[in-house]
Amino acid sequence: MHHSMTPEDQLRRRRILVIAATAIALLITAVIYAALSRPGVPQASDATVSQVNHVDLYRAPETAGSALAVDGGLAALEPTADPKAFAVLVAHALFNWDTTVAVPLAAYTNRLVDVADPTGESSPGLVADTAGYLPTAAAWADLRVYSTRQWLKVESVKVPGLWSRAKAEAGPDGLLPGTAAYTMVGVRHRAGIWEDKPVASAHDVEFTVFIVCAPSYRDCRLLRLSRLDEPLG
Repeated sequence: MHHSMTPEDQLRRRRILVIAATAIALLITAVIYAALSRPGVPQASDATVSQVNHVDLYRAPETAGSALAVDGGLAALEPTADPKAFAVLVAHALFNWDTTVAVPLAAYTNRLVDVADPTGESSPGLVADTAGYLPTAAAWADLRVYSTRQWLKVESVKVPGLWSRAKAEAGPDGLLPGTAAYTMVGVRHRAGIWEDKPVASAHDVEFTVFIVCAPSYRDCRLLRLSRLDEPLG
């Protein structure tokens, strides 16, 4: 035998439905927020979302750091004896990558190791330094899902104020002749596709590149990198 619901029962049922609907909405919001907040996934906010069409999204400035070779692999960094120019090339090689092309993540590290000090003494440390700039393998896989691309806009290049002190403390035999340091200030740009819509973000970055050029070597070589956003003062 069916009993009709009292007004109190009907009110209680409506409250349960409202609470359930609210909980589901909060859950969906949390899931979306978690997905956007994962390391490596392109993030969007009111200040950084760029609602541009798909064609314009990928017309980001091309540099030597993101160029592809004829065989489809990464092009080697152009040899140069100019310390400042070399530091800029290294900066772009660190930040400029594209998950939409068939280039493995390791290729970006290898390209930098290829221009390391030929003695190999700094190479293990350089590999570890580079890992602090490039995505992890897991993050790279996520970034590919969102067709993510990254590039760097360098805004200033300067010799750190503490560099002269660092050279003095190293002594005459502590550094190879021609060793130099440059601190880069720039903006890291990312662009990708989220739920079939283009999104883009921009973040300020700062770091120091340590290199060695003439008279030790004809062309400049890469020694080490500071931690990202922890440059030499």
